[in-house]
Amino acid sequence: MDTQIRKADHLRICLDEDVQCRQMTTGLERYRFTHCCLPEIDRQDIDLTTIFLGKTLGAPLLISSMTGGTDHAKLINQRLATIAQHYRLAMGVGSQRVAVEQPTVAETFAVRAVAPDIPLFANLGAVQLNYRYGLDECRRVVDDLEADALILHLNPLQECIQTNGDTNFRGLLEKIVVLCETLPVPVIAKEVGNGISAAMAIRLMEAGVAAIDLAGAGGTSWALVESARATDDRQRRLGQTFADWGLPTAECLTEVRAIAPHIPLIASGGLRDGLDAAKAIALGADLAGMALPFLQAAHESEEALYELVEILIAEMTTAMFCTGCENLGALRSPGILQKL
Repeated sequence: MDTQIRKADHLRICLDEDVQCRQMTTGLERYRFTHCCLPEIDRQDIDLTTIFLGKTLGAPLLISSMTGGTDHAKLINQRLATIAQHYRLAMGVGSQRVAVEQPTVAETFAVRAVAPDIPLFANLGAVQLNYRYGLDECRRVVDDLEADALILHLNPLQECIQTNGDTNFRGLLEKIVVLCETLPVPVIAKEVGNGISAAMAIRLMEAGVAAIDLAGAGGTSWALVESARATDDRQRRLGQTFADWGLPTAECLTEVRAIAPHIPLIASGGLRDGLDAAKAIALGADLAGMALPFLQAAHESEEALYELVEILIAEMTTAMFCTGCENLGALRSPGILQKL
């Protein structure tokens, strides 16, 4: 029940309170597209399709992992999955630990019936591998979701701020190696808003992960989220102190892509519109992940979600048209994006 209450708190706080990084930015504002006054292409011919982990997507967008475990979360997940199916977007669900602890809430994550074709990602905290979780639990959340991959989220700062958080991260890399070798679906390593450095990306790739979600700093601060729900002054202050901790999203992306030209990368953490997404793709991301914009729209209505995706696609398409890029490969060409 404690986990279920925590998930409800997370939703409420993200929707109702200002828990965005205060001074830290994504770093994407330091980049500018080179405007092309004569694109020599027809805007209607611009192609946003891409392939990620073997599945074709209508646009390089991931509805990032958010929620599950409550009735409100069930409604949000159903709406998100419906929109993902309509536009052929990838989708991750929130941590399914609550569904392992309370199998009766597994159905709040179950969206495959409304999204039969999308890449769908299950989700567990990597640290749970040190708290009695193993291959069986990982298989269970993948099977329950009928997922195409398992996200293992890495959240040391959040666990430090969270009241009674799980902070034994010793020996996790070896357990991730075993999991990558034995789980029947690919494993995606993901931070939760503090970023993954090039050095850590190398270690994760050597461990066998199939893709990395960099989830850099500059967007929602989970230190502030946990501070807002802390039950004592020490944890509340810790969250305030570390509100801007982490590596900016753009910095993670450029550094990891430089040392790992082929591994699938998801750029998330503070992306708020289609121009941010286009910049992330131009910097080398395979997918651009967003959470808060989708959460806000899903909370409002299914219609608001349709409007959001339409504008995201229009923004990405406009950036490509005004740089003379007919497809995502062209968007990654040298000279298309400049650092200021």
